[in-house]
Amino acid sequence: MRRVYFDYNATTPVHPAVAEFVRPFLGELFGNPSSLHWAGREVRRFFEDAREQAADMINAEPEEIIFTGCGSESDNHAIKGLAYAKRDKGRHIITTTIEHPAVLNTCRYLQAHGYDVTYLPVDNEGQIEPDDVKKAIRSDTILISVMYANNETGNLLPIREIGEIASEHRITFHSDMVQAMGKTDLDMDSLKVDLASFSGHKVYAPKGVGILYMREGREIDSLIHGGHQEGSRRAGTENTMGAVAFGRACETMQKEMNEVNGRIEVLRKRLLDGILEKVDHVRFNGHPTRRLPNTLNLSFEYVEAESLLIALDLNGIAVSSGSACSSGSTEPSHVLTAMNIPAETCQSAIRLSLGRDNTEEDVDYALSVIPGVVARLREMSPLYKRP
Repeated sequence: MRRVYFDYNATTPVHPAVAEFVRPFLGELFGNPSSLHWAGREVRRFFEDAREQAADMINAEPEEIIFTGCGSESDNHAIKGLAYAKRDKGRHIITTTIEHPAVLNTCRYLQAHGYDVTYLPVDNEGQIEPDDVKKAIRSDTILISVMYANNETGNLLPIREIGEIASEHRITFHSDMVQAMGKTDLDMDSLKVDLASFSGHKVYAPKGVGILYMREGREIDSLIHGGHQEGSRRAGTENTMGAVAFGRACETMQKEMNEVNGRIEVLRKRLLDGILEKVDHVRFNGHPTRRLPNTLNLSFEYVEAESLLIALDLNGIAVSSGSACSSGSTEPSHVLTAMNIPAETCQSAIRLSLGRDNTEEDVDYALSVIPGVVARLREMSPLYKRP
């Protein structure tokens, strides 16, 4: 049976060039990069090279890169760190209803500890109005946190405009950019972002490593206390293999990104057009143009998403019913719910996210399987009426 992977937003396979590059760090390059002796110095240079490679990817300075354990840690560090550092200046935070749980649950935690959070709504296509951000600003607003690319719909939010608003009002601006890296050009300076979160396993590096970008001159409290690693900004023995893998992945994706994303966008359109042609009662969720090149969120009405996911898996096709971080939840997607999509339509939604290894044959195989699977599942639905 053919196996097709359409869940790149959940995680990516490690790029072959990255896997080959990090192999020595499982053997002879074993030193602690904070050690002063030869074993530490041997790996320290690779660690700092990785910092430069990551900085180049987002047009930042190496000193503005902090290696973390994952994207969620980076979100927590940015939001809690800023909230604690500026608590004497204000306790109001602005975010959106469609953020990743790492942002939403961090904000809810702060609410339980005396902070006030405004959750801005989105329209039916999942977009936010920059003017809503401006209207929500108060004299005690200390942080605006708005994601760049939504992990479920693939929508690109108006970060540049929001960054201008934050800069104008001298409010710190954080963006969860985990899904954006490698899929769209990133320039921290022109975007007016002060803090940004990234994750290695979304860009063909291993799991367990992330980055927090912190603009030079910004101050936030530490999330993890201990030693003086990362310029005393993130304590703990450095994940050398993860960092150098992330750096090499950034360097590799910079070279490949335009070609890969152009090819993926063609495949995504082929997949969408084929599904809409072969299957009726399919709803496209998200903005039609302001979006990532690789992501589709579709509701197959009269079908339960979990049943569809399982049926496709039995045919070798891997998709998801939303964010991998929400796996196990029986609640409808908070992102789709925020877009005013009816609950039953939310429950029929799946996400198909493509990556660098997908081919036309993958898409054609999916198009040969999906219509039949949907038809069989609808036969079991008392609500579905055959055309």
